[in-house]
Amino acid sequence: MGCGLHLHNTPNFTRVYPIVSLSGNLKTSSWCCGLHLHNTPDFNGTHIRRLKLYRERRRRSQPTSIKSQPDDPATISVHAHEDEIPKATLVWRAIKLPIYSVALVPLTVGTAAAYLQTGLFKAKQYVLLLASSVLIITWLNLSNDVYDFDTGADINKKESVVNMISSRSMTLTAALVFLGLGCMGILWASMEAGNVRSTLLLASAITCGYIYQCPPFRLSYHGLGEPLCFAAFGPFATTAFYLLQGGGIRAEMLPITTTILSASLLVGITTSLILFCSHFHQIAGDKAVGKFSPLVRIGTETGSNVVKVAVISLYSLLVLLGICKALPITSIFLCALTVPMGRIVVSFVEDNHQDKTKIFMAKYFCVRLHGLFGAALAVGMVAARIITRNNVPQPLIS
Repeated sequence: MGCGLHLHNTPNFTRVYPIVSLSGNLKTSSWCCGLHLHNTPDFNGTHIRRLKLYRERRRRSQPTSIKSQPDDPATISVHAHEDEIPKATLVWRAIKLPIYSVALVPLTVGTAAAYLQTGLFKAKQYVLLLASSVLIITWLNLSNDVYDFDTGADINKKESVVNMISSRSMTLTAALVFLGLGCMGILWASMEAGNVRSTLLLASAITCGYIYQCPPFRLSYHGLGEPLCFAAFGPFATTAFYLLQGGGIRAEMLPITTTILSASLLVGITTSLILFCSHFHQIAGDKAVGKFSPLVRIGTETGSNVVKVAVISLYSLLVLLGICKALPITSIFLCALTVPMGRIVVSFVEDNHQDKTKIFMAKYFCVRLHGLFGAALAVGMVAARIITRNNVPQPLIS
């Protein structure tokens, strides 16, 4: 390492220390000496700035196995940036509580459609199905963290449960336990209702979740996550919950109507929109591990246009279903009141699709739209039953 011995004569004292050459190597250093006298009062500050610059360059050139000293200013700044996110925020993100609306909305809409058809509501069945759905969504979240950890997709994702507890096996075990408990609850509810069709539909929904993320399928890595999400939470889950809420022997006889099919399509669209927007801030990581999500393929600019088209299509389909009288007018009116939330989703994605920090919130705006739209749809069907008791949807499939 090239160096020189500098003597600094300041008004108060004299300092002697080595100056380090930027081209030197720590281990194979050669020393050369030179005596330089500096009488400039501000030389000390200039030297410190140069030393910091050197340390920054040395840190970047070192292998990752060589750790910087704790007092290294460059290292301190890097760690400070990494620790910007509070622990409580990471825990909140890991729990993903708002995402559990994807369990609540299909169940509530299906239950409301059954109430519109039969005038029946079973609170015990609703609570059992809600608890079972939450357990299955927990399995989806935990197993997704496990398998994304295996592929390296979550290597920089601090809110990954595997990264937070530093145990893949514990996370996977917990996921499987939640799946088993959730399936037991669904089987119990299906046996009480005596409905085979609902069991098959829910089994199909769970299968979609498995092939979406679990080996050897991992269809999400081929850009098929959104179609699977649409089918699982839309036609499969929403229709199954509708059948299970009919109650007893009448559940077996409960017909498939245009109302429940139309409602399930709308639920599928809003749910898929959440998944689609969750990819915006993960494009670089997904691309690095070969996960070809839709946004990896089309980019953020086109992706923002897709979000706009999806929201416009959602409300256009709503109007069309209202014209066809597939949904009650009360549901159409209440869902139309959520248009401002849809506009917020579109404008937020359009304005921030290139900002990796801000666009993280896009999926949470979609969750709000999903929750509000689903609630409006369900309340509208309940109101329609109360207002017009005799106006029952006609069977499409008996």
